[in-house]
Amino acid sequence: MSFEILGVGTANPEHAVQQKDAAEIAKHLGRVDEKKQRQIVALYRRSGVQQRYSVLLNSSEDGAENRQSFYTPGEEPGNSGPDTAARMEQYVLHAAPLAIKAANKALLDSGKAPGEITHLVTVSCSGFSAPGFDIELIRELGLPEETARTHVGFMGCHGAMNGLRVAKAYADADPKACVLVCAVELCSVHHHYGWNPQRIVANSLFADGAAAVVGCHRETPTGEDWTIVANGSRLLPDSREMMSWEIGNNGFEMGLSPEVPNVIQQYLPEWMEAWLGRHQLTTKEIASWAIHPGGPRILQATAEALGLDDQQMEPSRRVLEEYGNMSSPTVLFIIERLRQAEAKRPCVILGFGPGLVAEAALIL
Repeated sequence: MSFEILGVGTANPEHAVQQKDAAEIAKHLGRVDEKKQRQIVALYRRSGVQQRYSVLLNSSEDGAENRQSFYTPGEEPGNSGPDTAARMEQYVLHAAPLAIKAANKALLDSGKAPGEITHLVTVSCSGFSAPGFDIELIRELGLPEETARTHVGFMGCHGAMNGLRVAKAYADADPKACVLVCAVELCSVHHHYGWNPQRIVANSLFADGAAAVVGCHRETPTGEDWTIVANGSRLLPDSREMMSWEIGNNGFEMGLSPEVPNVIQQYLPEWMEAWLGRHQLTTKEIASWAIHPGGPRILQATAEALGLDDQQMEPSRRVLEEYGNMSSPTVLFIIERLRQAEAKRPCVILGFGPGLVAEAALIL
């Protein structure tokens, strides 16, 4: 049994910032000297990102002053920016409209009417509120009031794959199920002040976006559309402290060890071959890849671990360049591009999140 992807939709906030301008903004928010300001600029330049979208931007004009007004310079001792409550107010204000935009596109692409949706799976790790954006999706899209809701929260960058696993389980259990999966992240509401290299790297990478998928049960893949036939998960050994996402007083705090690429290279090849082998495939037989672009070093480590060439890595690198790391929706942006390009299959979706955990999905 499998989960057939009938439609995909993506959405971003209205305004984007070029990475060079984002670096200039970051220089003046933290309490750092000129030497560290130059280091911030260098880290932003090496991020692999050219531009990013944010709900906090007031303009898309290059080099414009007052591009955003939410964050103010942290010149006073102890100023670490807005508190978490203020950041969550921005999340509540902006998450639902972005999710609705992506979900509308996915419904249109699928050819399904809102009234046909039976299950709604939402995904987010960058904010909390109740009622959540799942309720707004039901109200604004006109989904049935009896739509069964499930929220996948705080799973990090591989959250969309957890959401797709839930969707497949619903479809496998009920052949009449029609599932809408919607992931939305507003990572820009968690910008960190001060000098912490790990968090500056996070500042340089993360962005805002939403993506949605509509799908249903398929007994046997037909090859006409993209169909998820299997999901995989692997907790990598001795990696608990290498990637974290914790709630602080001034936003959620990202921890990202420089050892993550080494752990990926050490443990990913054996697991991927074993997992694919259970489905009578090898890594070399996978025609296309949707790898979550956690950053350029993670992409490079994955490519080296699995023996992937530049062409196979191009979709992930291009999305990172044009959108940044939007956390959970990002792999769905890649899937949208691969589907539109009629990329060859089998395809593997792959991402990494706190744990350190590798999550994968196999598409035929």
